[in-house]
Parts: sequence; C-alpha cells; structure tokens
Amino acid sequence: MTPANSFDDIRPYRDDEVADVLSRLAHDAELLDALTQYKLPRLARFAPRLARAIASMAVRREMRGVESIRDFQLRIAGYMQRMIRTSTTAFDVAGVEQLSPDSAYLFISNHRDIALDPAFVNYALYQSGRNTVRIAIGDNLLQKPYVTDLMRLNKSFIVPRSAKGKREMLAAYQTLSRYIRHSVLEDNHSVWLAQREGRAKSGIDQTDPAIVKMLTMARRQADRQASLGEAIAELRIVPVSISYEYDPCALQKARELYAMHSEGRYQKVEFEDILSIVAGITGDKGRIQLTFGTPLDGNAESPEDAAAAIDRQVLRGYRLFPSHQLALEASGLAPDLVDLSEVTEADRLHFSERLAEVPTHLREWWLAQYANPALNRAGRLTPRE
Repeated sequence: MTPANSFDDIRPYRDDEVADVLSRLAHDAELLDALTQYKLPRLARFAPRLARAIASMAVRREMRGVESIRDFQLRIAGYMQRMIRTSTTAFDVAGVEQLSPDSAYLFISNHRDIALDPAFVNYALYQSGRNTVRIAIGDNLLQKPYVTDLMRLNKSFIVPRSAKGKREMLAAYQTLSRYIRHSVLEDNHSVWLAQREGRAKSGIDQTDPAIVKMLTMARRQADRQASLGEAIAELRIVPVSISYEYDPCALQKARELYAMHSEGRYQKVEFEDILSIVAGITGDKGRIQLTFGTPLDGNAESPEDAAAAIDRQVLRGYRLFPSHQLALEASGLAPDLVDLSEVTEADRLHFSERLAEVPTHLREWWLAQYANPALNRAGRLTPRE
C-alpha cells in the first residue's frame, strides 16, 4: 500500500480540508477582485473595499452547507445544468452504460476545451449515478492560488509541466504515474486525462505515445518483468470522444495557428488560458456528443501501438456535425468526403454567419478546425500535429 501522504503535493483536496479551503477562498483578495470586476464593475471601481466585502459575503453564502468534496461538486452540477441549458442545444451521451458502475477507469479523451472536456465527462457520470473522476490539470493553468484551490476542490490533481531539467521532470512524472495507478487500483477511483498535452487546436485528435509511457512507469518500476501490455491492461484505459458542433474558442485558436504558421511563434497574453476557460463555458456550443469507448486490452507491444488503439476509438466515437461537413465543403480539401445529407438550410445559415465573423486571413485556420476531424477519420491526415 502507498503511504497516505505520498502525493500531498499533487493530489486533490480531501473532505477534511474543505472547510479551511473555503474559508481561505472567501478572504482571497485576488478572487474577490476578479468576482467584483465581473459582477460589480462600477462598484469595484469607485468603492473597491465595499465591493470586495459584498463578494466575500456572496462566496460564503454560496458555499453554505458545503462540507465535503461531493457537496462542492453538487453545487457545480447545478451550474453545469444551467450552462448546458443556456449555451448548448443538445448534450448526448453514448457508451457509459457498457461500463461497470463498480469499477474505476482511466478515461483518456480528445482535448478541445480546457475545463469543459472533463466537466462533461463528470456530468455524464453524475447523471448515470456514478462517481466523478479525478482530473489531470497542468500546473501552467494554476497561475493563482485561488485557481489552484478551486481546481483541487473539484478533484483535480496537478500534472507537472514547469519542472526544470530532465532529472526533475522524470521524478515528477514517476510520481504522477504512481498517483494515477494508486487512484485506479488502490482507491478504485476513476481518472480523466487528455490524450496529449494542450488542446488540439487544429482539430486533429492524436494520442501522444509519451502519455502512454508515463502511465506505465509505475507498474514497470514495481515489477520489472511486467510487459507494457500488462501495465496498460491493469489501468482499464477507456478512450472517450467529445465533439462540439461549435467551439467558442475557435477564433482564438485560429489566431494562434496563423501566428505559428506566419511568424513561427505565438505569445500568449497574461491569463489567456483563464480567459479561454470563461469563453468555453459561456460561449454558444451548439450540440455536443460524448462517447465512451471500451477498455483497452493488453495486446499493445509499444506505446505507439497503445496510442493508435486509443486514436481508433476516439475517431470512431467522434460525431461529425453539419459544421464539420460545411467546413469540409468550404475548404475544398476532399469533396468526395462531404456528406450534406443531414445539413439543413438553418445549419448552413448559422455556419455562414459564424464564418462571416472570422477575418479573411484567419478563415483557412478556422475552417481547418472543423474540417480536420472528417479528414482524420478518413485517414487523409498523415503528419502529426
């Protein structure tokens, strides 16, 4: 058994820590200022101390009765229901009924939205009466102490991306691998992990074999004789596909792709990831499809084999919406793949209105985000992103 404090630096908070964390958040000046600038901008400008006091009272009121991580997540579920109602036209789930409600899984999904990808997985599990997942989140997103507190209250654990040097990075990933294995095998608690570091901004969903190598470190350290397939099979890896009809961050992603192509680099503005989280939550997403696959077997002989097996399930479960077909048509890249059988005039009008808002020099990159999933599924994309 793993000592209880082995993962204190990266693990989510426990129930016995909730009260202290909520008290800290209710008095966190940066969080209160962020809330007042969003909810009470005029008062924040002319009477900042009063605005902060009002925000502190609001936080305490909202968190009244929250004494456990489950209580906290039940509050989030209410916000999720409201978000789905106001920013989507449909949220459909497939495949979850094939998974045992008593077993923990390692869910590996494609990655389009920083916060919503795991949030939708959690909501689907919650709706089906199952326990929610522990969520892998990069330390690059934890730019403020209050952000770290909120994420860890929501069962997030920290993925080290800022470690310096090969030795430090290796040690950090070994700890991460042990924690994920500990969660699935010892705690019987499911985990969510993206198939690659960072969002697939071009719409090309491909699993990074380095993720598979990291995941198998712990078993292969504990048992030098264990095969890669055995290390993969014990984690009960389930690929998950998430498809958004429209991505609220598509224009920003197009700007980044264009900058990388034309200048070879892209410089993020301060707190850009936080702004992307807000845009993803509040922006119109149209329809959403979430598809759970089936656990990988132990037949993979290399990390690349396992990554390819995850990719096959992700692509098979990915739903192509009218937005994808219309982008493929507009791009002219593969006319033979375009399927307009389910595209209505309303779909075409909505797509045209969205495209008209995109500056001309960014349209190629905006269209690619929606066209590439269709090309990828058909095997027309060979280079890795």
